[in-house]
Amino acid sequence: MGVAPWGVVRNRETLTNPKGSFPAHYRWRGDPEDGVQFPLDYNYSAFFLVDDGTHGRLGGENRFRLRFESYIAQQKTGVGGTGIDIPVLLLLIGGNEKMLKRIENATQAQLPCLLVAGSGGAADCLAEILEDTLAPGSGGGRRGEARDWIRRFFPKGDPEVLQAQVERIMTRKELLTVYSSEDGPEEFETIVLRALVKACGSSEASAYLDELRLAVAWNRVDIAQSELFRGDIQWRSVHLEASLMDALLNDRHEFVRLLISHGLSLCHFLTPTRLAQLYSAAPPNSLIRSLLDQASHGTGTKTPAPKPSAEPRLPDVGQVLLMLLGEMCAPRYHWVTGEPHHDHDCRESHHGGENTHLLSVRATSELMLDAVLGQTPWSDLFLWALLLNRAQMALYFWEMGSNAVASALGACLLLRVLARLEYEAEEAARRKDLAAKFEGLGVDLFGECYRNSEDRAAHLLLRRCPFWGDATCLQLAMQADARAFFAQDGVQSLLTQKWWGEMDSTTPIWALVLAFFCPPLIYTNLITFRKSDEEFTQKDLAFDMDRGLNGEGPARPADIPVMSLPSRRRCSPHFSRWSQFWGAPVTAFMGNVVSYLLFLLLFARVLLIDFQPTPPGALELLLYFWAFTLLCEELRQGLGGDWGSLATGGRGPGSSQPLRYRLHLYLTDTWNQCDLVALTFFLLGVGCRLTPGLYELGRTVLCLDFMVFTLRLLHIFTVNKQLGPKIVIVNKMMKDVFFFLFFLGVWLVAYGVATEGLLRPQDQDLPKILRRVFYRPYLQIFGQIPQEDMDVALMEHVNCSSELGFWARPSGPQAGSCVSLYANWLVVLLLVIFLLVANIVLVNLLIAMFSYTFGKVQGNSDLYWKAQRYSLIREFHSRPALAPPFIIISHVCLLIQRLSKHRGGSQDNFRVHLPKETERELLTWESVQKENFLLARARDKRESDSERLKRTSQKVDTALKQLRQIREYEQRLKGLEQEVQHCSRVLDWVAKALSRSALLPPGGDPPPIPPGPKD
Repeated sequence: MGVAPWGVVRNRETLTNPKGSFPAHYRWRGDPEDGVQFPLDYNYSAFFLVDDGTHGRLGGENRFRLRFESYIAQQKTGVGGTGIDIPVLLLLIGGNEKMLKRIENATQAQLPCLLVAGSGGAADCLAEILEDTLAPGSGGGRRGEARDWIRRFFPKGDPEVLQAQVERIMTRKELLTVYSSEDGPEEFETIVLRALVKACGSSEASAYLDELRLAVAWNRVDIAQSELFRGDIQWRSVHLEASLMDALLNDRHEFVRLLISHGLSLCHFLTPTRLAQLYSAAPPNSLIRSLLDQASHGTGTKTPAPKPSAEPRLPDVGQVLLMLLGEMCAPRYHWVTGEPHHDHDCRESHHGGENTHLLSVRATSELMLDAVLGQTPWSDLFLWALLLNRAQMALYFWEMGSNAVASALGACLLLRVLARLEYEAEEAARRKDLAAKFEGLGVDLFGECYRNSEDRAAHLLLRRCPFWGDATCLQLAMQADARAFFAQDGVQSLLTQKWWGEMDSTTPIWALVLAFFCPPLIYTNLITFRKSDEEFTQKDLAFDMDRGLNGEGPARPADIPVMSLPSRRRCSPHFSRWSQFWGAPVTAFMGNVVSYLLFLLLFARVLLIDFQPTPPGALELLLYFWAFTLLCEELRQGLGGDWGSLATGGRGPGSSQPLRYRLHLYLTDTWNQCDLVALTFFLLGVGCRLTPGLYELGRTVLCLDFMVFTLRLLHIFTVNKQLGPKIVIVNKMMKDVFFFLFFLGVWLVAYGVATEGLLRPQDQDLPKILRRVFYRPYLQIFGQIPQEDMDVALMEHVNCSSELGFWARPSGPQAGSCVSLYANWLVVLLLVIFLLVANIVLVNLLIAMFSYTFGKVQGNSDLYWKAQRYSLIREFHSRPALAPPFIIISHVCLLIQRLSKHRGGSQDNFRVHLPKETERELLTWESVQKENFLLARARDKRESDSERLKRTSQKVDTALKQLRQIREYEQRLKGLEQEVQHCSRVLDWVAKALSRSALLPPGGDPPPIPPGPKD
């Protein structure tokens, strides 16, 4: 933007237009120079033309320029509704002697000046004088040199006046900064910001606030570290809050780290108003914005549009999280309305504490977290960064917060849910990548914890996390599909321990089978049990006989410390071994396997032998009762499943409808759906069998149902280490089969309809037509090609007349079965093409798809299997010890307890409730392990090849700068050496002249001899 006096603009009449003109058309060259009028510089994009009433006189715009600059300096600018004072900087490029006066006025007004060295004129003159005054050894003897520079740059100016101006400028040389072309264009903003910082010249932090926010706007954390946080400025937390808000809004994660590390109190910074401003930074058309609007409208909080000056309202984040994660894993937020608290003290704690709110209570309507142990505003910002997909911010807030393992898995779950809902492919990909990072962090951190202490790591897995809906790490990992987390040794070790109960996991399988069929062997050394004085993780596996039969799991002693437990309640050793053996999940699994195999054998016997139209016999009635007990068990799992405690134990917004969530979780399991289908078919078949006239239909349905029950065996064998991964591979391949059947179906229908229409145009028997259209082409793929039914050359014309008009209309039952003779060659050609495409192209395509899927899944099949193993172990851990049909005893006992409202303190064996002090110690230990993990990762990053190359590059850049300085010193030394040589020659000439003159008396001392090299 240029400012020029109107009276000296050449061709200014072309710029005047009564009607206005944009853009203006101006001819800036072509006329000869006259020294009075000048053309406008075409390098400017806009001009202020100042008319002071004079013509041909320069400088008339200076007054307007100063007033305009002062007005600009008083304005505010910024991002996200925040503002900073517009920085004022005088940039000198070239310039004549008149510019020295402007520089002098600017320095007197405490305005920083940036001199562009190499541009000539006043800029080069001041740059050289400044460099000379800053050089070592410079003093007052340089006045003559300064005068020489002034005469060289301004030969027409008054040397005395210009020298006085330069001397006054140099008295404020801290306001001068030199920018050279050697610095490179990328360093320009660095030098500009450094010039602004130098101009402050104070140790008070308030003088540097705008410069700090400018550094945030330019994202130059290196300048802030080197110029603003050197230790000479006394920063306080209140000074950094505005800059932190700018950094959060503009996703400047490095500045967030820098500001918090220099004493900013996040607990006092994060208020409901600021959190509302952060959520308002979500793009208008983004997924999170639509979810927030949907939540606010769905909860009936729709309010009129606020005034521009009104504070933004905090959105209902809790409702959004409830919509995304459901009640089971969503952080539970609720609104609290009341008088604001006057106690604003906030104690930040990363490791534990009393029930604290995420936000300081400073407003009448706030967002608070219910029953959170040791939570700080880090959790609020962590959720904000996840919802807005601020990757680096989320990673930093995760590092600074507590509940590291659970938070990493919860973040993985939230991001993957958002990625599935995201309608922008790039945004969804970024969320998936961030979810993978958090999954990796959770895996690596838990591995670090497991290597430090196996027992505490087990407590970490089973501990309920109030922040994530009282879910455990295992539940979060299962919901997030974090298969790599389940593949760790620590998780598998805990699952194996849970699987064997109180028995030693080294017990041979054959010994377990023998003890199962011969119970007295339980009291021998054939079955070994763990010692009774082990830690809480092993104590938690003890089963009470009555509770094991009812599927409730073991009773939990009230408020048992984690690290030191009192000895177990003494009971009869015989009863203890008996309950521990039959209450172990592995025993329950074996009992269910044997029971299920017997059920299938009974089912097959009834279908093949005893299923007659006569009334049901004893075996058939036993089969019906057995299936009834299976149905009761499925009802128990669906209505009172393992996740029910999550819904009923919380006080979240959805706790009034726990049954819906339990049924949803039950129905999401594929094997539960298979069980429901099998039992539904069984009930339908039995109903038809007992209904007169529908006996055959019932038999058909039960035969199909037997296939479903038999396929259910696959789920039982997923626990096997060899068969489990293979079942996963087969499951993945079934998806390929469906795609293959789609292509095959399209080609099969096209071929079947065409050939049937060509062969039998007169046939009207629909069942036979459909059979030949679909079934015959399918059999032809496998080599069953009835040529005598398609090729008329091989066909016997039985009962078909060859007379015209009667060949296709035979009488009797074969009416319409004659083959058309017309275009029969086309039928043979279509058969060849069909077999070529189906047998060669499509079948090989299926083989290729299977090979790709097998190669892709084979490496990860172990991960899939270990994740499914958790679900299987959890299922049998909650099942009653008795297998069907005796399981009905446990169901009756459970029903009696429910009716009598005697719940007995039920506790999920995969979740533990810890005392506050114990949980605080556990979280402190986890935080220590997290710090060790982050330090090790930072050390590995420093030692990586990329970081070494980066450091090497920085050292090379520093060396190059030093070499340039050395070259400058060499040039200066060469100049000094030339001056010394010149002085030496002058002195020699003077000495010779004096020696030949009559001024010296004859016979005097000779001149001194010059020193030799050795001297």
